[in-house]
Amino acid sequence: MVPGAKARPVQEFLNVLLFRPLAHLLVRLLLPTSVRPPHLVLFHTGLALLAAWLLYRGEDLWAAFLLQLKTVLDNADGQLARLRGEVSALGRYLDTEMDFLGNLALFVALALRTGEGEKALLAFLVFTLVQSFDFNLERLYREARGLPLPEEPQDPETPLLRLLRGLYALLFLPQDRAIRALELFLKRRLGLDPLRFWDEGALAGVVNLGLSTQLFFLGVFLLFHQPAAYLTFVLLQALYLGLGYVWRIVRSIPSPRWGP
Repeated sequence: MVPGAKARPVQEFLNVLLFRPLAHLLVRLLLPTSVRPPHLVLFHTGLALLAAWLLYRGEDLWAAFLLQLKTVLDNADGQLARLRGEVSALGRYLDTEMDFLGNLALFVALALRTGEGEKALLAFLVFTLVQSFDFNLERLYREARGLPLPEEPQDPETPLLRLLRGLYALLFLPQDRAIRALELFLKRRLGLDPLRFWDEGALAGVVNLGLSTQLFFLGVFLLFHQPAAYLTFVLLQALYLGLGYVWRIVRSIPSPRWGP
């Protein structure tokens, strides 16, 4: 594993193969400098906003390039924080919410560029839902095995931290609660084996649609000047999630025990 990389039960393939090694090269250069993780967060958010503007203007190749650079920096901020011992609750909320802002800008640009506002809105909702499944299934995986959940750093309480925490609760907490309630309901109602329902296979199915992979594929579609096709690609992920549920349920139903 790349030093400073976030430990997860299942890793996103493109991160392991490409983006984290590139980010680590950058982090090694930044370690002796005064650059801090929030600086990287704000910078890669700026790159996402610029990429959205370029996408809207039809400058697809530059937009595609900036999205991949944004992903490298998005990986670098966490590595830098862990290697420096600067992991913080404020940094976690800032990173999550700046990613949300960048993603929103990209889908607004896709809506304006394609003229398909309703399709872009639905795609954005699916896109966001997939990221939430990634977060929540990992927590359920850990809970099913009695593994500790990642602890939130105890930062000094500040107005900015309260603001970011409140925004997180507004933007993400409702869908987190809905996903968790659905997962626990299905597990209880159908008597599913939790170690199979929330196993590495279930995690891999959503981890590899994480933000790095999503922006990589947006870049690929932009290389072929097909932003509308990317919206279709994202919408199809809703079908993928549904079929994934069927697969997870079928394989998690306990085998019948026959008497003598």
